Amino acid sequence: MQTRILYAGDTTLATAASYLAGVMKHHGFAFDYVPSDQPLPMNLPSGGHGLYIFSDYPAANIATPCAEAIVDNIRQGAGLLMLGGWASYHGLDGNYNASPLAKALPVTISGTDDRINCPQPCLVEKLCDHPILADLPFNKPPGIGGYNSFVANANSQALLGARHFGVSFDGGGFKFSKGGLAPLLVVGEYGGGRTAALATDAAPHWVGGLVDWGEARVEARADGADAIEVGDFYARFFAQLIGWTMGRD
Repeated sequence: MQTRILYAGDTTLATAASYLAGVMKHHGFAFDYVPSDQPLPMNLPSGGHGLYIFSDYPAANIATPCAEAIVDNIRQGAGLLMLGGWASYHGLDGNYNASPLAKALPVTISGTDDRINCPQPCLVEKLCDHPILADLPFNKPPGIGGYNSFVANANSQALLGARHFGVSFDGGGFKFSKGGLAPLLVVGEYGGGRTAALATDAAPHWVGGLVDWGEARVEARADGADAIEVGDFYARFFAQLIGWTMGRD
């Protein structure tokens, strides 16, 4: 099994990408990075990566032969993880619904703008047990600020949902009303590879309170990136998500 990760997107290592890069550095994952404004080099799919992560990285930056080579690698056992953002899934300019990578994901991507912003409480709700969610306190769920709307495929498994709440004030106090539930984390398989789709981001603003989820703080800094300070449950969640998707149980 290949253990190196290809991580593309989240602007640059000096900005939003510092969060996921810092978590990977902290947990000992080796990775190659491509900024959001640079095309994916044609030779990268042949680099023996065990996991491909795309987060706020436009599909237009991945040439069709390159995308098809990645899909073939996933079929043969590599992992695929997509995180949410304005340039993920369909988003504002992600447009992955038209990419060969769409068939490897465990969700169906919209053909129109799928961004959902959450000005009122939107909490992470656990739907079932899974190794990705092990030892995480979902009885004290974090909140998120937004996500991409997608539909879980028939043979996939939804692990987390985004639960909306409405809040109003009538003069006597605040009232909370339970709202709808949208798929937030869906996992599946494509050939011999594992795949995962997380609808929200790892970095502000959509990550919301999830970035501070924890009882202790984790400080980390990936090579060439800004330093981060995050909640320990946040770091554990993303480490377990990455580890499972690349085949580490």
